[in-house]
Amino acid sequence: MTITTASAADPVQATVADKQAIFRAPVPEDGPAVWKLVENTPGLDSNSLYYYTLWFRDFADGSLVTTVNDELVGFLTGYRRPDEPDTYFVWQTAVNSRHGIPFLGVKLFQAAADQQVAKGVRYVEATVSAENKSIIMVLKQFAKKYSAPIETRVLFPSSLFADSHHDEVLYRIGPLSAD
Repeated sequence: MTITTASAADPVQATVADKQAIFRAPVPEDGPAVWKLVENTPGLDSNSLYYYTLWFRDFADGSLVTTVNDELVGFLTGYRRPDEPDTYFVWQTAVNSRHGIPFLGVKLFQAAADQQVAKGVRYVEATVSAENKSIIMVLKQFAKKYSAPIETRVLFPSSLFADSHHDEVLYRIGPLSAD
């Protein structure tokens, strides 16, 4: 399987047996499918349908969706931080487990982050729960790929949130180089 740089004009493709996953830039029309995926993914913070539709209009450049046989099965939202334009923040990601392609979520994250590194990003950030071992492993694998250090700290303590929300632990990977 070969992964290449993703763009709206040249989507990334991954093939397993008769299934082909395509990573592409989202469009506002992807909002309903992504909202439904989030609603059906336990542990993911829910946002409104309007949020995803607007996000895909204004922040499509930092986000990706993945389809298998023309069905949207995953997404990643991210953006370049306004106060630190060399930092790419991954906001939210999910992949429907029934797509049948191993490590599709990992490949989606790597495709989005690699795309941003190719555009000059030197740091990748994400916040996660300390209990979310799978996402932490994805972040560690990405850091290893670039031989980059990871800094961690609590960005937002659980006390800021009204419900029984966890601490949001920031993982900051970098500096990175496209070399």
